[in-house]
Amino acid sequence: MTPQIFESEQGSTKAEWTDPEDLHWLQTHPMANDFAQTVKQQADIVKIIGDYVRLKKSGAQNFQGLCPFHSEKSPSFSVHATRQFYHCFGCGQSGDVFSFLQKIENLSFPEAVRAVAQKCGIPLPKRDFNSPEEAQESRQRGKLLDLHEAATVWFQEQLRSPEGAGAREYLTGRGVTPEAIAKFRIGFAPDSYTALRDRLASGVDAESLRASGLFSWKEQEDGSPGPLYSRFRKRITFPIMNESGRVIAFTARALDSATAGNEKAGPKYLNSPETPLYSKGQVLFNLDKARAAIRQLNFALLVEGQMDCISVYMTGVQNVLATSGTAFTEYQVNLLKRHCTQVAVNFDPDTAGANAAEKSIALLTEEGFTVKVITLEDGLDPDRYVRERGAAAYHTAARTAQALPDYLIERARQLFPSRSPEAKVKALNYLLPHIRRMPNLLARDEFAANAAQKLSIDSAVLREELRQAAAKRRDAISSNSVGFNECERVLIRAFAALPDDPAYMAAAAALDREPHIFEELSVASLLEALRNRGSGDPVEALTEGRDRQMVAQVLFAESEPVTLDQVTAALQPLHHHYLSRRQRGLRASLAEAERKGDWAQVAALSNEKIQLDRQLREIGH
Repeated sequence: MTPQIFESEQGSTKAEWTDPEDLHWLQTHPMANDFAQTVKQQADIVKIIGDYVRLKKSGAQNFQGLCPFHSEKSPSFSVHATRQFYHCFGCGQSGDVFSFLQKIENLSFPEAVRAVAQKCGIPLPKRDFNSPEEAQESRQRGKLLDLHEAATVWFQEQLRSPEGAGAREYLTGRGVTPEAIAKFRIGFAPDSYTALRDRLASGVDAESLRASGLFSWKEQEDGSPGPLYSRFRKRITFPIMNESGRVIAFTARALDSATAGNEKAGPKYLNSPETPLYSKGQVLFNLDKARAAIRQLNFALLVEGQMDCISVYMTGVQNVLATSGTAFTEYQVNLLKRHCTQVAVNFDPDTAGANAAEKSIALLTEEGFTVKVITLEDGLDPDRYVRERGAAAYHTAARTAQALPDYLIERARQLFPSRSPEAKVKALNYLLPHIRRMPNLLARDEFAANAAQKLSIDSAVLREELRQAAAKRRDAISSNSVGFNECERVLIRAFAALPDDPAYMAAAAALDREPHIFEELSVASLLEALRNRGSGDPVEALTEGRDRQMVAQVLFAESEPVTLDQVTAALQPLHHHYLSRRQRGLRASLAEAERKGDWAQVAALSNEKIQLDRQLREIGH
């Protein structure tokens, strides 16, 4: 069962489509408008809308029900049987049978016409073509679809054959069940250069075989193409299907590279090349099987590879899609947008996977998707996680998916772990392009505020720069925006004083005695550098030009030397902040010890908390 990652929106599934050429005809043919009018006249709008809305008769020609386009408790949605239109008196939506399907199924007009025709059992007219070239292109596409179907059947046969024993053993070891093999039509390409060609060549011209992407060849000395040989050999084959469920390409996994690291086996995964049927940036693996569940739940789960997709799908998560290891494209985003508005991303946790996730997130965010990110324990990819931890564990991980801002902020903290002002600016500049892409101003502002809090940005100057950048959708803020708060200014001035100055000695003693209270300061490394300079010039002691400039600004701005009282006042909130952090940690540890029934630990932690509470009271906060 699909884990509840987002709040679901129930809805009906779209009618199954046939050949993509049907849609091409409805989009381009001069007679398509006449056909649409014929379909509209023959369609029963009450029957078609009744598949989505429970309608009750209300008058001679009127039917009423709850509007599917907005939430309501009393029916205000009406359908007129004679005039063949609908209208909602609550939200104002109205139209004909085509516009209803366009809205409810997120279809284009040609797609809606085809869907209504199918629901009514109305066949498309016999196609004709605008030119001989168009007719030839259509015939070629038909041949290639037939070739891919025949190849799929043959690969399936080979997997069941004695030669496919090694492939079957590998699939079993990967936890791929017979049910999954049948569902995804997984097959095996034997170690033969000619067997597939011999199977398909009867009655098929060489041009179609070359255009299919199923074969390779070497150029002859005279420049002509040589004999065809199988592109996929000794590989497990995974058919790639279009949205209609027709096979248009393959991904094939080498057996030798899986077992012995054999370089002669070629790449681990070998994909079909670009063909008249297949463009890798325009296909989402498993969309044909997943689209009904995606529409019903209004969200898709996006993974990186076919095996990830198959493993997750077989756990019951049927709204899962794969990018097939390619970069996510705008075309794929628009394809997905027809089916849902929410996406959970679960790419591999390695560097390449994290980068791919970020690029996918950027495209999805720009198009207004609500995005969450699933991060699996121990750096496992979805396929391995399902095999090692089980379906229930994966469902739990999916339910705890992070909201996009939380994921990105945590990623920024990992990429730029330093607490220095420069690192904080880098972390913010990493986040700002993602914030900028959010269409909603309030969402951008909330993300920016959340980032400032979690990155411990105390500087009012920097917070304001971040807020302005988010509001104006800028990609970066200047490193010159970094400012110091008053506590940091006082400590910089103290550590910049001579070593025999009382202010310096007090600050240095605190740093030596309690270095932990300085850890959260963005200027901690800068203070350490000033502390270790001896009696030398404080500005010259710094290696970073930016640090020199900012410390110089602080020192030039002081009207009189820093005092011991100012240092004491600056150290006090650092103590409080540190003790407050410890207090929060103790509370969490106490709760955990109580949950486990470890009463000895509860007693020890309680005593520690009492002492900590006393210290907090003593410093006057």
